[in-house]
Amino acid sequence: MTRVWAERGSRPPAPRDQRYDWAYLFGAVCPARGTGAGLVLPDANSEAMNLHLAEIERHVTPGSHAVVVLDRAGWHKVGGRLRLPHNISLLPLPAYSPELNPQENVWQFLRQNKLSIRVFDSYEAIVDACCDAWNDLIGTPERITSIATRQWASVNI
Repeated sequence: MTRVWAERGSRPPAPRDQRYDWAYLFGAVCPARGTGAGLVLPDANSEAMNLHLAEIERHVTPGSHAVVVLDRAGWHKVGGRLRLPHNISLLPLPAYSPELNPQENVWQFLRQNKLSIRVFDSYEAIVDACCDAWNDLIGTPERITSIATRQWASVNI
C-alpha cells in the first residue's frame, strides 16, 4: 500500500503487488448493546455500503433508530446512490477527525490483535481471517463496549 496525491474522494490507480487479493471488512458496533453488524466484501464502493446498511438495519432493535457515525470515505456519501433504511441516520464526522469515530478503535483492535503480521495463501483465507476476527469481537460484548463507548455519544432519555 502506498500514499499518493489525488482528488478528495477519488481512488487513484496505483501499482500493487499482484500476488495478493483484497477483502474489505465493513463493520458497525453498538457499544450500548455490545453488538455489531459486519460484512466482508470484495470491493469498497456505494453498492457495498448499501449491503452494509441493509445488514445494520437487520440488527437494529425493532422500534429503535440507529445513528451510524462515519468518516467521509467516497462510499459513505449519499449522492443518490446510497439507499438509507428508514431506521438509520448517518452522522458524518468533520474531515480529519478519526479520534471522534469509535469504529476506528475497533479497526485498530482487530489489526493489532487478529489481522496483522500474517500472510494469506488465498483470497478465501483472507475472507476467513476477517470473518473469524469479526466473529471473535462480536462474541465478546464487553470488549465492544470497552473499545467503542464515547462519552460525547451518550444519550440520556
